[in-house]
Amino acid sequence: MTDRTDNRVVARNAGLTSGEVAERVARGEVNDVPMRSSRSATEIVKANVFTRFNAIIGVLFLVILVVGPIQDGLFGFVIVANTAIGIFQEMRAKRTLDNLAVIGESKPTVRRDGEAVEIHTSAIVLGDLIELGPGDKALVDGEVVEAEGLEIDESLLTGEADPVLKKAGDRVMSGSFVVAGGGAFTATKVGREAYAAQLAEEASRFTLVDSELRNGISRILKYVTWMMVPTAIGLVISQLVLEKHDWHEAVRRTVAGIVPMVPEGLVLLTSVAFAIGVIRLGRKQCLVQELPAIEGLARVDVVCLDKTGTLTEGGMDVTGLRLLDGAEKPYVRQALGALGAADPRPNASLQAIVDAYPTSVNGDRWHCSESLPFSSARKYSGAAFDEPGGTSSTWLLGAPDVLLPDGHSALADIDELNDQGLRVLLLARTHRALDDPSLASDVAPQGLVVLEQRLRPDAADTLRYFEEQGVHAKIISGDNAISVGAVAGKLGLPGAERPVDARRLPTDRDAMAEVLEDGAVFGRVTPQQKRDMVAALQSRGHNVAMTGDGVNDVLALKDADIGVSMGSGSEATRAVAQIVLLNNSFATLPSVVAEGRRVIGNITRVATLFLTKTVYSVLLALLVVFWQVPYPFLPRHLTLLSTLTIGVPAFFLALAPNKERAKPHFVRRVMRYSAPAGVICAVATFGEYLLARHHYTGDGALDAETSNATLTLFLISLWVLAIVARPYTLWRICLVLAMAAGFLIVLVTPWLQDFFALKLVGTEGPWVGVGVALAAGLVLEFVWRTLRVHDGD
Repeated sequence: MTDRTDNRVVARNAGLTSGEVAERVARGEVNDVPMRSSRSATEIVKANVFTRFNAIIGVLFLVILVVGPIQDGLFGFVIVANTAIGIFQEMRAKRTLDNLAVIGESKPTVRRDGEAVEIHTSAIVLGDLIELGPGDKALVDGEVVEAEGLEIDESLLTGEADPVLKKAGDRVMSGSFVVAGGGAFTATKVGREAYAAQLAEEASRFTLVDSELRNGISRILKYVTWMMVPTAIGLVISQLVLEKHDWHEAVRRTVAGIVPMVPEGLVLLTSVAFAIGVIRLGRKQCLVQELPAIEGLARVDVVCLDKTGTLTEGGMDVTGLRLLDGAEKPYVRQALGALGAADPRPNASLQAIVDAYPTSVNGDRWHCSESLPFSSARKYSGAAFDEPGGTSSTWLLGAPDVLLPDGHSALADIDELNDQGLRVLLLARTHRALDDPSLASDVAPQGLVVLEQRLRPDAADTLRYFEEQGVHAKIISGDNAISVGAVAGKLGLPGAERPVDARRLPTDRDAMAEVLEDGAVFGRVTPQQKRDMVAALQSRGHNVAMTGDGVNDVLALKDADIGVSMGSGSEATRAVAQIVLLNNSFATLPSVVAEGRRVIGNITRVATLFLTKTVYSVLLALLVVFWQVPYPFLPRHLTLLSTLTIGVPAFFLALAPNKERAKPHFVRRVMRYSAPAGVICAVATFGEYLLARHHYTGDGALDAETSNATLTLFLISLWVLAIVARPYTLWRICLVLAMAAGFLIVLVTPWLQDFFALKLVGTEGPWVGVGVALAAGLVLEFVWRTLRVHDGD
C-alpha cells in the first residue's frame, strides 16, 4: 500500500485483514469496556426503591395495615406513587442520554484490509492499527508504528505538563491525546486491561456527585435522621403509656407523629427536576455528561470562551495575500500549496490555504522531506522541501508576532489587519533545520496570508445574555490579541477595546488574577496559560466555566468548574467536558444556565416546604412527650395536609421556570427559613390543641380537638406555601387557591369527613383556631421579611 500525505510516496502498514479481525473477536480480544452515558435500569430502580426513608415508611405502613384502618395508611400509597414517578422520569432521562451519547460517540479510524475506516470504540480488537491526528484521543494502549511529528499529551494520566514526542516503537497510553502531528499505533491492550480503561467510561457517566444541591440534601437528611430516632422513641413510649387501654389508638397516633418527620418527597423531586432538565436539554441537542453540570453552570460567574469554534464558526476563507521583501507571487503561492499538502490533517487555517492554493497537477511538484506540525504552544508549523529545480528550502507558517522580531516594518500592516478582526499568518523561509531550537529566529518573511473568520450569528445575543445575568465573559484565544479584541468588539463585549497579550501576563497567580479581573480579551494564550488562568480566577473565589473545541483547550476544560465542548470538537475535548453541545451552537448555553437556575431555585423552594414540615413534626412530638398528652393527629390527617400544602404544590413549583440567580450555601439558606417557620407552625398548632382540650369535654372530645388542630396547622402551612410561591404569577395564585379549595371540599363533604375523621364541632373552637393561624401567619410574615432583608434578597 502507499500513502501520499506529504507529497512523498511512502510504504504504509495495511492493518489487520477481515479474517484476522474475526479471529480476535472469536477469542474475545475486543475493547469491551462498557461505554454508558447513564445508570442502568436496575441501578435506577434500586436507587429509587431501596432508600433509608422508604424503609422507614414501609415498616410504618405495615404496622398500620395490622392495626387499621386503611385510610391511616394512605402515606404508604403516596410513597409508592412517588417512587414510580421517580423511576419513570429517570428512565426517560436515561433514554435521552443514551441516544445523545450515540450521536456524540468518538469513532476512531483504523486500517483494515488496507483501507481507513471509522468504527465504534467497542469494535477495536487487539492488534488493530489505529490512526491518530491532532485532537484524537488514544482509546486503548498501544505501540507507535508510524509517526510524523507526533506529540502526545499525557498530563491527564501522569501529570507531566509537556507533550511527549513519540517515535516508532514508543508506548501510547489510553487516555492521552494528540496535540500535534499524526501517526498510527497498534493496539496492544484493549478493554479492561488498558491503562486508563475507565477514563472514557467515567467521562460520560450519569453521576450525582460533586453537587452542592445533592450534598446539601444528604446533610439535611442526616440531621433529620439524628432528630427522628430519639424523638420517635420518646413518642412511642409516651403514647403507649397514655393509651394503655387502647394500644391500637396509641400505635396510630405514634405513627402519625413519626411519618411527617420524613421529608420523603425531597429526594424524589430533586431527582425528577434534574431528570427533566436532562430531557429538556436533550431536545436541544445538549448532552449532559455529568448531571451536576446543569446545576454547576447556573452557579458560574465567569465564563472563559475560546474564540475559534465558539464565537466563530469552524471554517475560514483566505481574503488576501500580501507579498513581502520582493517575493514573487507565483512562487509564494506554490510554497503555500506545498505546505498545505504536507499536512495530512490540516487545521481550519491551513485548510483555507489548501482550498485557496491547491497544488499543481503537473510534474512540477514540491516533495516534502521533513515536516513540523502546528502546535498551539509554538504558534507555527513548518516543512522542508525538495523543489522541482533541485533546490532545497525550509518554510514556516504561523503567527507573525512570534516569527518576526519586535519593530519589524510588516508588523504595522499586520496590526492594521488585526484591528479589522482578520487573522494573519506569516509565510517565511528559514535557513535553519526544523529541529533547531532557534528555528523561529532570523527568518526571511515572504508573504502575509489574510484570513477571515465567520462569526456565529448567535454569539452576540449569547454574550449579551451572560452580561445581563451578571456572568463575566473572558475571551481567551491563541490568536493575535488585537484581532481577538476586534472580533469581540463586533460582538459587543464590554472591555473588548483593551485586549491583553498573554505573553506579557505575570506568572504569579495573584498578579495574574488581578489582570484577569480587569481584562476581558486575551490573545496569544498558550494551552498551559489557559489552565493557569482558570486556576487564577478560581483562586479569587470565582466559579469558572470554560468552553472550547480544540485540543489546546483540553487542560483548561478539565480544570474548570464546568467544561463545555462543541460536538464538532476534538475527541479529547468531548471526553473531558461535562457538557457537549452536539448542535455546535453556542446559543444553547443560556438554556443550560436557565435549567440549572430552575433546578436550584425551585429545589430551594420545595426543600423549605418539606423541612418546615419536618421541623414542626419533630417539635410537636417533643411537646406531646413533655406535656404527656395524646398526639393531636392521626396519619390520615397529616397525609391530607402534606398532600395539599407540600406534595402537590411542590411538584408544580419544582418544575416551574425560574430565572433567579443561583446562590451558594444551600443548607444554610433552606434552614434559615424552614427552622423558624417550623417552630411557628408547631407552637401555634400545639397552643390551639391545648385550648381545644380545655374547650371540649366528654365523648368525641379528642376527635374535635384533632379536627381543630388540623384546621389550624393547615391554615399556617398554607400561609408558608403562599410565601414560598412568591413572586406571584397567575398560575401560582391559582395553585394556592386550589389547595385551599381542596381542604374546604373535605370539610363540607360528609363522606370525606368520615374518611378523614375530620369534623369541626361548634363555632367557637374552629374560629379560635382560625384566629391562632392568622396570628401565626403575621409572625411568619415578620420573620420572613426580616430574614430576606438580612440576606439582601
